[in-house]
Amino acid sequence: MFDIERWQEIFDTIRKNKLRTFLTGLSVASGIFILVILLGFGQGMQNGIDAEFRGDAATSIWVWPQRTTVEYRGLNPGRRVQLVNENYQTIQQSMNADFDKASILYFPRDVQIVYKNDLLVYNVAGTNGDLQIIENEFLSEGRYINETDVAQNAKVAIISNKIKREVFSELETPIGEYITISGAGFRIVGVYGEYGEDEGEEERIFVPISTAQLTFNGSNKINNLNFMLPEKESFEETIALNEKFTTELLRYLKADHGIAPEDDRAIHIWNPIQEAKRFYTLGTAIELFFWVVGFLTIIAGVVSVSNIMLIVVKERTREIGIRKALGAKPWSVVGMIMHEAIFVTAIAGFSGLIFSMGLLEIVGPHVEVDYILNPSVNFGVALSTVFLLIGAGALAGFFPAWKAVKVKVIEALRDE
Repeated sequence: MFDIERWQEIFDTIRKNKLRTFLTGLSVASGIFILVILLGFGQGMQNGIDAEFRGDAATSIWVWPQRTTVEYRGLNPGRRVQLVNENYQTIQQSMNADFDKASILYFPRDVQIVYKNDLLVYNVAGTNGDLQIIENEFLSEGRYINETDVAQNAKVAIISNKIKREVFSELETPIGEYITISGAGFRIVGVYGEYGEDEGEEERIFVPISTAQLTFNGSNKINNLNFMLPEKESFEETIALNEKFTTELLRYLKADHGIAPEDDRAIHIWNPIQEAKRFYTLGTAIELFFWVVGFLTIIAGVVSVSNIMLIVVKERTREIGIRKALGAKPWSVVGMIMHEAIFVTAIAGFSGLIFSMGLLEIVGPHVEVDYILNPSVNFGVALSTVFLLIGAGALAGFFPAWKAVKVKVIEALRDE
């Protein structure tokens, strides 16, 4: 039931002790403010990590050979490991159930690229169609390399948006134009782009892997193996599949190329999801730290509320004694003290919530630093935290109120 006299008492007390009430509310509001801001930056870290690994498929695996570092079966260390087409074919036949997409890359050396007597300084890479999905590339025009191109050793090329701007800016479209690569003519059939602001990967011209090996004396050599694994229902299941596939892949490649099982440098694997796992684990630990710091700050505010209520009880001891002498029920006295504690805590808590959410809404979209992107916080989580704070404020007011109930009427009336 709404008791207007109770509210009048609360406002009278606040007016008489404006500074004390303000400082108490400030400690509570700052606790909520700090917690929400910290949670916002925790979410910003998660957003930043997602953005960092969004450039390529999150479940992709990149494999390239290096030199052996361990003697094995009479073979000296320092040998250059060379992957070949048969490795790719064997993996497709024996492990294809574990991955969705697979591509290979061959980088011919010392090639010259010419367009209308102009020498172009870009890289050439032979590949197949799955690379587009694994590298998360998008098509701006035309098409990508397909199976027919690879099967027929087609002399077609895919250029990037950057190359289009720098070389073919005068044309409406470069599709159908020819470029010469080491004396062989290649017809441009597609233009691709990379997501993000980094144009470093748009320095490449792609041609079918079979054409690159045949035209540029690559024989059956390949430089990279690339795979994209399926995403499972949970992050843990995806990690488990990733580790299983990587282990089997390394075991096969080491056995096929005479590499010691303990030689971890001969075959290099770059695994974005394993990198993401480390960052997510770190992000979770930091977020937990933020929760702890935020709650400790809130507890400090609640303690200040409890201390203020103790002071209020002390100041109103005589009044409480008179109320009890006139027949006031114990729970009426408890309600009087708790009502004030809850009111101050609620107003301060919602003020801190509104200010912090508003600040994140205004500033958050403009925050773009390494691994922190658009700090924000779920409103439901923040609101639940405020209600939890109000509950803590009620608890903080209960103990001083219960102490007031325990005051004997005679002692209270003697209090000065």
